[in-house]
Amino acid sequence: MPATIVQTNHTPFEKKAIDPVTLDIIENALRNARIEMDATLVRTAMSPGIREQGDAFPLIADHTGKMIVGQFGSFIGGFLDNWEGTLEDGDMIFLSDPYSCAGAVSHSNDWLVLLPVFKDGRLIAYTSMFGHQSDIGGKVVGSMPINARSIFEEGVRIPPVKIWKKGEYNEDLMKLVMHQTRKPDWCQADLNALIASCRVAARRVIEMAARFGDDVYISATQELLARNHRAMKSLIAMAIGEEPVSFEDYICDDGMGSGPYKIKCTMWREGEKVVLDFAGTDPQSQASINFYLNENMFKMFFGIYMIMVFDPQILFNDGFYDLIDVRIPDGSLLKPKFPAALSGRTHALGRIFDILGGLLGQKTPEFLNAAGFSSSPHLFYSGNDKKGDWFQLFQIGFGGIPGRPMGDGPDGHSLWPGFTNVPNEFLERYFPLLIERYETEPDSGGAGLHRGGNGIHMTYRFLASGTISIHDDRWFVPPWGVNGGEPGKRARKVLEKADGTAQIIGNKVEDVHVEEGDQLHFITWGGGGWGDPLDRDPALVGKEITQGLVTVEGAKAYGVVAGADGAVDQTATEALRTKLRAERPALELFNYGPAVEQLRADCVSETGLPAPIQPKWAVLEAAE
Repeated sequence: MPATIVQTNHTPFEKKAIDPVTLDIIENALRNARIEMDATLVRTAMSPGIREQGDAFPLIADHTGKMIVGQFGSFIGGFLDNWEGTLEDGDMIFLSDPYSCAGAVSHSNDWLVLLPVFKDGRLIAYTSMFGHQSDIGGKVVGSMPINARSIFEEGVRIPPVKIWKKGEYNEDLMKLVMHQTRKPDWCQADLNALIASCRVAARRVIEMAARFGDDVYISATQELLARNHRAMKSLIAMAIGEEPVSFEDYICDDGMGSGPYKIKCTMWREGEKVVLDFAGTDPQSQASINFYLNENMFKMFFGIYMIMVFDPQILFNDGFYDLIDVRIPDGSLLKPKFPAALSGRTHALGRIFDILGGLLGQKTPEFLNAAGFSSSPHLFYSGNDKKGDWFQLFQIGFGGIPGRPMGDGPDGHSLWPGFTNVPNEFLERYFPLLIERYETEPDSGGAGLHRGGNGIHMTYRFLASGTISIHDDRWFVPPWGVNGGEPGKRARKVLEKADGTAQIIGNKVEDVHVEEGDQLHFITWGGGGWGDPLDRDPALVGKEITQGLVTVEGAKAYGVVAGADGAVDQTATEALRTKLRAERPALELFNYGPAVEQLRADCVSETGLPAPIQPKWAVLEAAE
């Protein structure tokens, strides 16, 4: 039974003609309101993941629940259709359970608040924001156990509840929730920041409606949705063919010795609609790498990718959703059955963007991106410092962004453009560690006319004994190159003990003990290269040698012979390029590197780690 919207004013909104100037003013005011939501959040949150890195996502929707500005698309329509309850002035919804909102949040660490915005007795908008909480209880510090076999091991699960009801705060609920976390001070501050951000946006919406009139404001939001629909309709007709095209990529492993896990998507156009079918994706994992992919979220991912590649000036919103049909098999890695674990879904989330690039570029290879969005590396470090005080760190790392049609991929950049690095000074001030190294990893970006972005080499020296956990990917299956570009190098992690011994450790590990003086070398993957590397300007390669981005030996992948000072030997370079062109096979659209079985055979010699074994599917039964 759908939710009941309680309104005291039932006068219907009147459609108004909106002139371009008014539309532009309202559009930019909404953009600014979203920016103000982010600013409010980072000024009032406490956890490093939100305050320093911005791991939170705002949304402003129209009166029907369709996103006007935001990033992940709107879950509100599905929520309203399935939540049996009322929404009225003074209410605010709070939730974190992915299974209760069809994956609108994809693991329980993401706390979401939803505020219906009323003016003069009528619902005129919704504002919402969710953010990643650094700890929500569960079996491990940070609440993201890679070896969890059910969501019950991952911390507190919050179904949709009213944190505010008719203007009254549910304090007892908050006491209960905060009692589950190892960091209630962080979680309470972060939740308050989410609430404050939604209230700020609600005030701005009410101000806009008061300035222009409710009918004009509502009509403007509908025109913004309609404009996006028209633009996306044209982009789909231009870029998507009726002949099906397929693409597949892999999550390297599940942290429990099995892998890789395949994600496959097939795309085609039926009339003015595009179909995206994930048939052929592997069944769900027994570990926590499952990603409960909300269909509307994926529609937004598709729309963002289309817009950013083909027409970046468009304001993306939910207006185009009826042009996209997303099909995800039940019981698959992307639609697991309850109570499958979900906390490690980041790797599949990142891989979705690589797959979108591989799909959309097959018809228009000049717009094709290489692989490299790939994952969102996590480091957890916890224990008691020398004073006996508890500490715990959750930090998101960055890899190499793929080579692109317009140039090189950025070095050591986030999957999400709005994310920022935690400043090293902050880490050293608040946690018992030193950052010995923070630099790009030379040659890790795939060679190409446009180089893939290099990964990051970050070295932590621990000043207190404790435990670390690592969640990363792209250590087994490399990020592929395109249009003749080479794959990027793979991730690796090395723990160097205080006595000088060193060991390679996995990229998905839990509760690794560290002592004072130990160092962790946290090295992330590079992005794949774009275009023929033998066409890259030798002088640019020489310059990158001096910048530490490419080594003298690595320059040979571009057919460039140069010294450590970056001086290029033109004669030797021409000879080497002639030789490489004669010896290599014909360039292909995609360069995946070795096949999976070859990667298995070479895994120990190339990575120092045992190869993952083929997963055995044992689909979890839905709980009664």
